[in-house]
Amino acid sequence: MSNEEAEQPGLKRTLKTRHLSMIALGGTIGTGLFVTSGATVAQAGPFGALTAYAIMGLMVYFLMTGLGEMATYMPVSGSFSTYADRFVDPAFGFAMGWNFWLNWTVTVAVEAATVGVVMGYWFPHSPSWIWSFGTLALILLINLLSTKTYGETEFWMAMIKVIAVIAFLLVGFAMIFGIMTYKPDVARNLSVGNHGFVNGFNGILAVLMVAGFSFQGTEFIGITAGESETPETSVPTAIKQVFWRILLFYIGAIFVIGAIIYYKDPSLLNSSEQNIAVSPFTLVFERAGLAGAAAVMNAVILTSVISSANSGLYTSSRMLYSMAEDGMAPSFFKKVDAKTGIPTRALLVTIAVSVLTLATSLVGKDVYMYLVAASGLTGFITWIGIAVCDYRFRRAFKAQGHAVSELRYHAKWFPVGPILALVMSIIVIMGQDLQSFQGSIMDWNWQAIITTYLAIPIFLVLFFYYKFKHHTKIRPLEEVDLQTDARPMSADEK
Repeated sequence: MSNEEAEQPGLKRTLKTRHLSMIALGGTIGTGLFVTSGATVAQAGPFGALTAYAIMGLMVYFLMTGLGEMATYMPVSGSFSTYADRFVDPAFGFAMGWNFWLNWTVTVAVEAATVGVVMGYWFPHSPSWIWSFGTLALILLINLLSTKTYGETEFWMAMIKVIAVIAFLLVGFAMIFGIMTYKPDVARNLSVGNHGFVNGFNGILAVLMVAGFSFQGTEFIGITAGESETPETSVPTAIKQVFWRILLFYIGAIFVIGAIIYYKDPSLLNSSEQNIAVSPFTLVFERAGLAGAAAVMNAVILTSVISSANSGLYTSSRMLYSMAEDGMAPSFFKKVDAKTGIPTRALLVTIAVSVLTLATSLVGKDVYMYLVAASGLTGFITWIGIAVCDYRFRRAFKAQGHAVSELRYHAKWFPVGPILALVMSIIVIMGQDLQSFQGSIMDWNWQAIITTYLAIPIFLVLFFYYKFKHHTKIRPLEEVDLQTDARPMSADEK
């Protein structure tokens, strides 16, 4: 038995670098880009939306390089939950793991609900829930086959959306430069409000949350490292590729949308209401005179959403399995299929919760956006945890007599990077619904406050429950476990 198998019984390291890159890309490019990006331009203006996405992109870059530093040194499927346990406090690891699992279990249901709306483009009279539940059945089948099969499926689904985004950018810039028949008033569209900014700082702050939801999924790289063939080289490569591709796609797409479609266009406002027919991507193709391409784009959106749900199911099930391995979830979930290396029980329970969440979402039209907001907030909590773990890991590494040169991959701008990411995440979380706090405490919109910030008390309950039950303490830097599951540099590498 190899060391890897001994450390993670049953899991098989079959994912290649291209799989890691596309899994992270597949989890990130979904409804945030194809569906709700138009609403961000309407809310903050073209340059306000661009500013929000650029700020969020910078923060995510620091987070991912910090995660890459830890994942190349200690590649485990538990990723930041395991790191939070070993580098900070076991109670922190417990809360981080369950928070992530809840986040993506809900997000899988959100993406499945979106599939039902997308299918309404072709089948307007069919019940959307049939397509939604059918999507959950499809991604369950893909995930049950094998990790390698999942990786290949995700690679090709993600490749479709990459090609589509590139085509969108090419057509969009052709329209901007007057090559196409339709010639938008670019100067007017980009100068709306105060030089392209609408609602000032409040508009940017509001869009930051949407941008944060859009970028979530990049942290998948940390979890896939546990089943990567060569995490030492695959993880750094994947982080570089994914970050720059995502930033290019999002910044480029927001610019094209803002330049071609006026920010008060009703279609942009409607793009936040699940109406895929007025997705800004579809609209741009239609205005370019490519009616057939609009239908194709709708199919791409369908592939994209399924891909995002597929990645979410994979990572959340691996997190549940890993927590069981660490004693933070029932040992029932440690069972792994000997042939496929799939943690079947963790996978089935995760999909079951997604099914229940989807069933709940059918009770009202506002539930979809509520789920988006709720899962986005828990995602920020995950990012806060990653920043704290990276800071503690580097300090423990030095405290135990190690040099930074011993690490294969280095977090950028340490300690500025993790501290900046931590502060920005907290600011965005707290500023998500400031309007509900206006007036005296009796006049506050408590229903909106509870709905928006519910993830925070849930996280705190998880943290303090485990802390008081097991009497855990913050681990001293000198006692942090840097050996278990570690893959230090060999003499040749040094």
